[in-house]
Amino acid sequence: MNVVVDVAAPEDDAGIRGLMRRQAMPGRVRMAFCREPDFSIGCAATGMDYRILVARAAERGEIVGVACRSTRRVFLDGRAQRIGYLGQLRVDERFRGRWLVARGFSMLQQIDREDPLPCYLASIVDGNAEATGVLVGTPRRSFPSFREVAAYRTLAIRTRRPRASLPGPETIAPLSEEHIPDLVRFLHVEGARYQLFTVWTEDAIRRLGTLGLRLDDILIAERDGEIVGTAALWDQSAYKQSVVQGYTGWLRLCAPFLPRAGHHIRSAYASLVCVANDDERVLARLLREVYNRAVARRFDYLVVGLDARDPALAVVRRYPHVSYPSRLYLGSWPNGGFAHVEPDGLSRVDVGTL
Repeated sequence: MNVVVDVAAPEDDAGIRGLMRRQAMPGRVRMAFCREPDFSIGCAATGMDYRILVARAAERGEIVGVACRSTRRVFLDGRAQRIGYLGQLRVDERFRGRWLVARGFSMLQQIDREDPLPCYLASIVDGNAEATGVLVGTPRRSFPSFREVAAYRTLAIRTRRPRASLPGPETIAPLSEEHIPDLVRFLHVEGARYQLFTVWTEDAIRRLGTLGLRLDDILIAERDGEIVGTAALWDQSAYKQSVVQGYTGWLRLCAPFLPRAGHHIRSAYASLVCVANDDERVLARLLREVYNRAVARRFDYLVVGLDARDPALAVVRRYPHVSYPSRLYLGSWPNGGFAHVEPDGLSRVDVGTL
């Protein structure tokens, strides 16, 4: 069956959303990451200038593949750079092995020639041998050359009941409009210490409200009138849903005690996580407040994502959680001037933007 790869049109949205519902991510828990009511909203959360590519079965016009390319400004070696992000890759299982991915990357390469970027960020869940083999293990002429920059840990904290706030000298309060410039300055100073930390602007912080992150869900910790930390509860459930499709391996034996197939799992993201001097006590206080907000809003899980080497993981792991390991890669085409990233530099990629 012939397949055509092209830039998505508005009328493709229903077909894309159907593909997202059908194709579960591999693993012991088979999850479908749905994108109702509009696939493009989730792409906007990953960055700016997003372009959606689709693969259509020529005979019937059915959408059998999708990918999204967006841009973001991040810190690399302490300097702000504009890079790309490649995500939301899905291929109908009936069309795998038909060079569909290669055709998609050929189209992405054309887009990169029009808007060249030094490198592209991508993430692959551990155990997804097919994606790792295609993107990393067997490079092709039209593919970017990828290399791993960090192991990444996504921790889903079960939000069962509220916990007592932790004591400390800092005041923790929701972000107000007048404090946005102070927050942006703080994020620039502290974020530059990490690789791949988003370069936030005042306008970008305000735009998050259209994507489910309200100002009053951004918490700031202040001591002696200075911001010393921030963390937020980002609710993306209005345009991103996680639906259980089934279980594999030994988990099938536990299925009667787990969420049933078709169950929507309500999750929120711990976002904008940044603390001066990596103070674990301040982080613990902020995370407790974000956790309690997630409980009050009746989310099933609070999702936190960090570099596997990040000392902050010790604070997050104090909560009962499920860990999902993955890896972050940077890749570029031969003309991209591959960005240099120190191998021992900690990354800090906001889980809400993946």
